[in-house]
Amino acid sequence: MKKKFRFQWGAFLLFLVFAGLFFLLTARIVTIQATGSVEGQELAARAAAKYSQEEVLTAKRGKILDRNGEVIAEDTLTYKVVAVVDESATQKASNPRHVTDVEHTAEVLSDYLDTPEDKLISILNSGIEKDRYQVEFGVAGREISHTKMLEMKEEKLPGVLFVRDLKRLYPNGSFASHLIGFALKEEQKDGQMVTKGKMGLEAIHDEVLTGKNGKMEFSTDKWGFLLPNSESVVTPAVDGSNVQLTLDKTLQNFLEDAMSSVQEEYSPKRMIAVIADPKTGEILGMSQRPTFNPNTREGLSDNWLNESIELTIEPGSPMKMFTLASAIEEGKWDPDAYYESGTYTLLDRTIGDHNSGRGWGSITFLEGFQRSSNVSMAYLLERLGPENLMRYIDAFGFGEKTGIDLPNEASGTILDKWPIDRLTMSYGQGSTVTPVQMIQAASAIANDGTMMQPYVIDQIKNPDTGEVTKKSEPTKAGNPISAKTAKQVREILASTVTSEAGSARGFALQDYTVAGKTGTAQVPGENGLYKTGRNKYLFSFLGMAPAEDPELLIYIGVQEPELPADEYGSVPVAKIFTSVMENGLKYMNIKPKNAETVKKAELEDYTGLESAKVAEQLTAKGLKVISTGAASKVEGQYPQAGETIVEGGTVILKTAGETALPDFTAWSKRDLLAFQSLSGISLEIVGEGYAASQSLTPGSAITEGEPVVVQMLTPEESFQVQMTDGMEGIPEEETAEPEVVPETPPADESAEGESAETEQNEQAPAEDSAQ
Repeated sequence: MKKKFRFQWGAFLLFLVFAGLFFLLTARIVTIQATGSVEGQELAARAAAKYSQEEVLTAKRGKILDRNGEVIAEDTLTYKVVAVVDESATQKASNPRHVTDVEHTAEVLSDYLDTPEDKLISILNSGIEKDRYQVEFGVAGREISHTKMLEMKEEKLPGVLFVRDLKRLYPNGSFASHLIGFALKEEQKDGQMVTKGKMGLEAIHDEVLTGKNGKMEFSTDKWGFLLPNSESVVTPAVDGSNVQLTLDKTLQNFLEDAMSSVQEEYSPKRMIAVIADPKTGEILGMSQRPTFNPNTREGLSDNWLNESIELTIEPGSPMKMFTLASAIEEGKWDPDAYYESGTYTLLDRTIGDHNSGRGWGSITFLEGFQRSSNVSMAYLLERLGPENLMRYIDAFGFGEKTGIDLPNEASGTILDKWPIDRLTMSYGQGSTVTPVQMIQAASAIANDGTMMQPYVIDQIKNPDTGEVTKKSEPTKAGNPISAKTAKQVREILASTVTSEAGSARGFALQDYTVAGKTGTAQVPGENGLYKTGRNKYLFSFLGMAPAEDPELLIYIGVQEPELPADEYGSVPVAKIFTSVMENGLKYMNIKPKNAETVKKAELEDYTGLESAKVAEQLTAKGLKVISTGAASKVEGQYPQAGETIVEGGTVILKTAGETALPDFTAWSKRDLLAFQSLSGISLEIVGEGYAASQSLTPGSAITEGEPVVVQMLTPEESFQVQMTDGMEGIPEEETAEPEVVPETPPADESAEGESAETEQNEQAPAEDSAQ
């Protein structure tokens, strides 16, 4: 039976649908193959984007170096911790490559990262919940040292990886910190961490220090493994340039150590110090207190100023050296002329000397300068003329920026509106300057009249290419005075250290001559008025050495130290200056003042000779002779025959008879032991250093069996004694209140111009001595 054909419309429609889809799919495939793009996007590019990887090659930040190439700041290798939380990272269960136990991982890491365990658990779980491949642990997980990284690796935590990183290191700690500044890592918009200078030279020269990152491009499979035979393209990183300074690391360390010692002992509100080479203008050291450690920022306050160039201060009596220089240059200085010290009246104003206006009677201008008399400057100003003084003030660079290669330099304010302004300017009151201006101006005195511009950048150089983008050279800033005047000023400044009336006697060095001027500048309080009290001043010293041909120029300022009752403001300043200058000159191999004149004598064997004749012979050679007894025949000697001894040395002759006890002051321990051995008397030596006192006065009878106690002091201890003893008879320059007495002040008169500078030194006031 023949079946009847029935047309299946449903099947036909289904066929048409599938046929249409097949046709469209085929057409799409052909189109894609022909054009190589989808929705306007290149398929090859999308594939490359999916499987191509790019790794940033971080440029090393340039180093900051001292003048000798010693590192002050550099990048050092560190690590950051990351934790892989995506299970896809693990290919074999036996070798997990992701965090498998969140709680255990957090527990172990918390000890190393000093972070609470629950916080680490939260970070890990958050990464898992948000389907992240890996997570980091913020600041706590960065800057991991190599040693710490190895310790953490020993824990063998699955999924915990260590990525190489760089950290800014300051190996010297608190070292010119407000000048050098610091740099920190900052997260950029693309998530990368970049080191950025935040303060000081690190911020000023951030661009040249930073360099330029490179990159490496390569292809991987979907699991991130490098594809075989794939080509990589490398764009190398360009490291930052090195910034080499004029600072000398050794001198800077001398300065930091001395300032830290004074900070600990006196807790001053502020300290500023600058060391310079007066012949070139190079800044060899610069520091301040309070300071901070740039590695940790510990101690960093809201004061980010480099106070040596950004802080303005009243200069105090160091300004007198420039008034003196001006008068000498103009032929108005007569050191032997007399004036009446005590007080001086200009129109309606009266100023007084720092000893409450008592003065010292009629004295010479030279003695007045040595005593730091304000009145002597007033009379000297009469001779010089106010207009001439202001012309020299301008020639020395005051009131203008020095042009030092650092930003934000202040210019100071020179008051010149009223006659009293010029008068107080002559001794450093009222007008303001910066410490670096004082250094620049004093370089003219130290450098035979040629004033040198200060600078701190020696050169900027790329260590890879050798390209020098900046090279500094000494720059002359002017010639305010002649070489002859400069030499005469140095001689007078040296006399403030050596003269009986000198205000800077505590600044004398053991082996070098010093020329300089002390100062005690008033400090304005929050109410705009000057602070009062025996320590409410900025005590300072501007000095150079050796005085004949200065190699170093130093400014020291110590504000409001906590002084013991028996010390004055010059003491902490002198402790810094003498330590830094003495050690600095020796480090620089500068010959001591007596190096060329020291004579040596070779000793003979004097045994059996008449002691009187031997003493006469040795005395003629400049030696000191001590005999142990009254007899005339020499039985022994120290030093022994054949040894050499320098001029001024002591020779001990052993003679029989009763021993005459000598004055042991300044004897060394070796000399004392030699005398004990030759004389037979018993000495009990207490302390270290050199003999400072003895229990029996020289010439005393010695009781048999009873030892003579000799107290020894180190040079530092002796210096402290000298600063507090023997102060009687020289006017005190510290505790006196200002002596300007306004009667009818002119309109708009600045309060700064209304009081006289009070000058300190190490001597006690006359009324205190009477008590």
